[in-house]
Amino acid sequence: MTGRRAAVLGSPIAHSLSPVLHRTAYQVLGLEGWRYDAIECREEDLPALLDGLGPEWAGLSLTMPLKRAVLPLLDTVSDLAAAVGGANTVVFRDGRRHGDNTDVYGIVQALTEAGVGTPSGATILGGGATAASAIAALRELGLSEVTVVVRSPARAAETLRAAERLGVAVTVRGYDRFDVGDLLVSTLPPGAADHLADRLAAAMPEKGALFDVVYAPWPTPLARAVQEAGRTVVGGFAMLLHQAVRQVELMTGRTDVPVEAMRAAGEAELARRSA
Repeated sequence: MTGRRAAVLGSPIAHSLSPVLHRTAYQVLGLEGWRYDAIECREEDLPALLDGLGPEWAGLSLTMPLKRAVLPLLDTVSDLAAAVGGANTVVFRDGRRHGDNTDVYGIVQALTEAGVGTPSGATILGGGATAASAIAALRELGLSEVTVVVRSPARAAETLRAAERLGVAVTVRGYDRFDVGDLLVSTLPPGAADHLADRLAAAMPEKGALFDVVYAPWPTPLARAVQEAGRTVVGGFAMLLHQAVRQVELMTGRTDVPVEAMRAAGEAELARRSA
């Protein structure tokens, strides 16, 4: 087979930085004939799209709203993806679809790279698929309990089930009443945490840190407020980068993935977009 294909699926997908990261990896690794695209795909379109892929396909990256929807469409699912309840990666091998989760790896690497060790406590904003991955990452960092803040408990039902599978105790709070632990993790989409920015920054402990999964536009009002308060801020780009590194490893079988080249290309593209 002369060429291999991969792509990121989601809706909306035009803004995705994944093509820049993966294509940079292919170029540096000398993977001639490899191609990576961004494909608009809604949840109801996913089964037909998967069924229509040919043998040239190596893998897929999945973003909103497909990480949970893909699970019943897979032949095998990694233990981690099953526990989290979401797969952001599909690898095609021997005619079968294998689901995995590299978001957890991305979060752990992003926090470790920023010097954020094991916090004494953590608060997660949001109850979606990324929140479940954050719980798994915090478990890897040594936490056995977290607080999840959502507008209504019903929004966190899937995440609570994931936490139970992961063996992490969760306290659910509403936006009207919650404390901020050593580590604040915002899994909310752009704009959703803006009205909380000043309140959250003021409530963070002196050695507290924020991990905001948003990477554009950056900094978010929340990140800016926390930074101005003198606290550590970790942006979503680091997570995106490291989860993509792991995806390239899984899809290509290579272990010499060029992390720094991918980082530079991603940062350059973000700078271009914000100019």
